[in-house]
Amino acid sequence: MVELYDKSTNDYLGKISEEELQFLIDNFEEENLTDEDYYIDRATLEFLKEKGMSPELAKIIESAIGQNEGTEILYKRK
Repeated sequence: MVELYDKSTNDYLGKISEEELQFLIDNFEEENLTDEDYYIDRATLEFLKEKGMSPELAKIIESAIGQNEGTEILYKRK
């Protein structure tokens, strides 16, 4: 199980599957081996949807972005 958090507030966003996490890992460049966060803006979200992002993951990220231009999410494996 993987949990997503808003990196700036540490607010819990939701649970995702290992497959959904792998989708994020495959579609983002990681800065180092311990990188566990991603910045996602609206344009990136739309791109990821086109690439096959699950509706559940998209909903979590859309909610996290809210009225902002983007958000930085952090994942933690539990």
